[in-house]
Amino acid sequence: MNVILYTTPTCRFCGIAKQFLRQHRVAFVECDLSQDRKKMEELVQRTGRASVPVIEIDGDFVIGFDKNRLAKKLGV
Repeated sequence: MNVILYTTPTCRFCGIAKQFLRQHRVAFVECDLSQDRKKMEELVQRTGRASVPVIEIDGDFVIGFDKNRLAKKLGV
């Protein structure tokens, strides 16, 4: 499973998402959009959104911290 967490340092829900993923021992790559303008532009093109957190799971996106949807997609 390939999980990418798109974040910014000031996003409270990004921290909650990280904690959720770690709690369930889900390996993920964090992409700090405040440091990577190109990734931000790519994410907007792919999702139509510029808000965080965005969690990409095998190419599917969960916008925001939706605990139930994340649990279902991750099988936890």
